[in-house]
Amino acid sequence: MRTASRGRSLVIGGMVFGLVLLAGWLIAIQSEHLDVHDASQAALRAPSGEAQLTGMERLPLMDGPVSEMMDPAMCAWVPASASGPAWFAQEQSASAAGAGERVEIEREPVRVIRDTYATWSAIAVDLNSNEVYLQDENLFGVKVYNRLDNTPANAAFTEPKRVLGGIDTKLEFNCGLYIDPVSGDMYSVNNDTVDTMVVFPRGAEGNLEPMRELHTPHRTYGIAVDEAAQELYLAVQYPPEVVVYRKEAAGTEEPLRRLAGDSTQLEDAHGIALDTKNGLLFVSNHGSNSDYRVAGSGKFYPPSITVYPLKADGDVAPLRIIEGPKTRLNWPAAMGIDTERGELFVANDSDDSILVFRVTDSGDVTPMRMIRGPSTGLRNPTGVFVDTKNRELWISNMGNHRATVYALDANGNVPPLRTIRSAPADKPALAIGNPGAVAYDSKRDEILVPN
Repeated sequence: MRTASRGRSLVIGGMVFGLVLLAGWLIAIQSEHLDVHDASQAALRAPSGEAQLTGMERLPLMDGPVSEMMDPAMCAWVPASASGPAWFAQEQSASAAGAGERVEIEREPVRVIRDTYATWSAIAVDLNSNEVYLQDENLFGVKVYNRLDNTPANAAFTEPKRVLGGIDTKLEFNCGLYIDPVSGDMYSVNNDTVDTMVVFPRGAEGNLEPMRELHTPHRTYGIAVDEAAQELYLAVQYPPEVVVYRKEAAGTEEPLRRLAGDSTQLEDAHGIALDTKNGLLFVSNHGSNSDYRVAGSGKFYPPSITVYPLKADGDVAPLRIIEGPKTRLNWPAAMGIDTERGELFVANDSDDSILVFRVTDSGDVTPMRMIRGPSTGLRNPTGVFVDTKNRELWISNMGNHRATVYALDANGNVPPLRTIRSAPADKPALAIGNPGAVAYDSKRDEILVPN
């Protein structure tokens, strides 16, 4: 009798112990849920509205028992070349044969969409060596030409004198360019993945390591140098700011000054130009802005050019703003200044134009001159170099594989004096800059790529 009673006690005790464990597990789950909830709230992630059903399409039926259809492998990505259930069965068979082991399968792509020619994002001229430097943001590198090169109409392209590129150069999504007027050193700004400004000596070519590197803020775009003060200015897209370093800064050196804050009205800053004669700093803005710490704070403003004192530091309001429909500003990119004549040149990307303003302009003003029209050869211009020595204006075009040069006082629908092409004249530039994803629209048989 005692033995039976003891057995019942053990059973009851085990059940109690199990219930205690279950309660503890539920409490832990609840605690974990609260931690996740608190973390989500701390990240300021909140729903923007009620969920809505926007479309519905039945999945095709598949052969086989329900157990196979419920297999997690069904969630695997299927290549566009797959033929449906046959491919799935093949993959299932390979998975079973491997008994859970990782299998790497090398497959050649069915086809590739890419531009195999150089696409020019920025331009600069070494006036001592009479050479033109062109940033190639498509193939990641820099190509150098003679200043008087001119691609014949029947030629496929012009061969560069030198090519600088390769993994050791750290040239990647390179969009800003500056040539030291004395030493010929080349400064290149990388916009996206590398967060590094690299410096090379005159004549550098091949897969060469930089002679100096400077860690820069993410999304740095424009570059300008005050040679008299030996200061380096960089425009940063987002969060928008202008950072100023010693010209010889390297490594992780901190900037001397930062122009940033709500009062600056910097909004997706791109190009930067210095008027050292009048002590002015010009910044071109695409117009988008937000506070990354506040969900839903994003806003779109008109594109603009904001003007500041050259030594502006902190949250400083602009002295003047060039903005409005008369200006024709549309994604203004790089800028250059003719200090002798007090003229500001703007590469106006989405308007396929070059705008010229007075450095004293303010508000909704009409440009004093404009290069625009089918004869100009302009297509998505992003880089500009003002050559006051030879009275020429150099432009790099992202949209047609061309660098074009004009008289410095050119106006209207004028053909370029010379053109340097990196591709056949009829070869379209795909303008693939930084694709972040890809999707396939089966209804329209189209590939969708946010660029």
